[in-house]
This record gives sequence, structure tokens and C-alpha cells, in this order.
Amino acid sequence: MFIECPSSRFFFCNVPGTKDKVLIDILTHRSSAQRQLICEAYLGATGRTLVEDLKGDTSGDFEELLVALVTPPAVYDCHEVMRAMEGAGTKDSILIEIFASRSNQQIKAFSDVYLEETEKKLTLDLKSELSGDFSNALLLLAEGKRDDSTAVDADKAKEDAKTLYDAGEKKWGTDESTFVDILCHRSIPQLRQTLVEYKNISGKTLQHSIEGEMSGDLEELLVAIVKCVKSVPAFFAERLYESMKGGGTDESTLNRIMVGRSEIDMLDIRAEFKKLYEYSLHSAIESDLSDSLGECVTAICGGED
Repeated sequence: MFIECPSSRFFFCNVPGTKDKVLIDILTHRSSAQRQLICEAYLGATGRTLVEDLKGDTSGDFEELLVALVTPPAVYDCHEVMRAMEGAGTKDSILIEIFASRSNQQIKAFSDVYLEETEKKLTLDLKSELSGDFSNALLLLAEGKRDDSTAVDADKAKEDAKTLYDAGEKKWGTDESTFVDILCHRSIPQLRQTLVEYKNISGKTLQHSIEGEMSGDLEELLVAIVKCVKSVPAFFAERLYESMKGGGTDESTLNRIMVGRSEIDMLDIRAEFKKLYEYSLHSAIESDLSDSLGECVTAICGGED
């Protein structure tokens, strides 16, 4: 049985036995803003939230994907950060992916949601969960301390490149705090120029130097920042490839990226994926996933390249 909401002209399942294809067709062919209108209309028509019924009528990774689609972006990011901090220890790769790739505005948006839902500041909870230079770097990003300017100071880029070289390649041991300070404070355009100047000074890329000088979560975070400075779509193309390569699939990462980037840069991610791996993202998903989950993810991906 379906309920039609005349104001939105959409149909909704309202009893157990959900037609997966209907859900996929509707939810993957609407924008996030339109899906929020659907949620409002669904609540008005049934007295229940769409999320509640999706959770009651679907399961597993498919359920998580559908719920992600009907969740506002800032709320979804917030919930993923919360999930990363659940239980003993933290899922640092999730925190790294989100904080390295989001703008100050996006971070503020999901930090506000965090405060609203938990009545606690995200930065304080992060501080209690993390330690060392990794904690310092992530907290700088979480506090939105990155410069938002679009102007590039060529002399400052040369100075920063030299400072980074002196703090790493040129000395015995590494001054990690210098890398954290520059990579977490400078604007993205400024850092892009700094990468060029660093290569001119050292003869190798900054990523190569970080990988040779550091280890663990700090290395992973700073490398992720450098990759996002160079190309956010390429960063996510690589993350998607890693989520599907080998035996098994990291569905949580796949779902998070596909939903999170669907209205931002999915076409660019598809292009970068094809460039990096010489086959399309669409074909990779088709060969890796099946059933309703695979159908839904391929629909989010869009056409074959």
C-alpha cells in the first residue's frame, strides 16, 4: 500500500513489505532539500517519520544507505563523527576523512548539530578522546581555524615551504608541530602554492616527505590534508577504490562518500576514478555490490563513464 502526498506528488510506502525499487527510484532522484520535503510530507500523511519506517522495513547496509539519503548533510556528518567516537577508542579514519575534506562552514554546521543533540561541544569531546599532535591537528580543524582567503601570497608560500623543509627533511628528527601549524591554518589556495614551492626546494613532494618522516594517525591526517589540497575529488576516488578493493567491501565508507558527495562533486570523482584506475566507478560498484544496495549505490553514482 502507498500513500500519495498531493502537495509533493511523491508516493510513499507505509506498511511492511517495502518495495525497494520504489524507494530507490524516489530517494536517489531527488536532491537533499527535496528529500527533506518528502520527510515532512510523510510525517504529515502518516504521523510517523520516514526514518522510523525505513528502519522498520529495511535492514543492514541498505537501511543505513536509505537513512543517510533522508538525513540532512550536516546531521549526517555529525552522526558519522559521533559513530567514530563510540565505544572504546576512536575510528580515526572516519574523523580524518571528514575533517580533512570539509570546509570551515561545513565543520561549523555539523558542530552546531552536535551541540544541539548532545548539549556538549564537539571540540571538548574530541579533546577527551584524542592525544598528541594528532589531537592538536584535528582540534585546529574542528575549531575552524583555517584561513578562508582566496588570495595567494607567493612569498609566504616560499617561506612556508622552506619552514616545512627545515622542520623535516633538513633536520634529524621531525618538528611535527610545524607541519600541523601550517597545514591546518593556511587557506587551500595558499597551501596549493606551498606544495609547488616545496617541490622546488626539496626535489620531492610534501606528501612523500610526510610519509617518510611521520607515522600513524598524524601521518594519515596530514597526508589526507595534502591530498585534499591537490584534489578533493581524487582523494575521494582513492577512498572509494580502497573501500572496494580486495575481498569484501567497506560499505560504511562507500555509503558515506556516495551520499555525502552526491550533490557536491560526484561527476568529478567519477572522472578522477576513471583516470586513476582506468575503469569506471559505476562498473566498480556493479561488480562489487548486488541486490538493492548495489542498485541504490549505482543510482547515486549515475551513468557509466
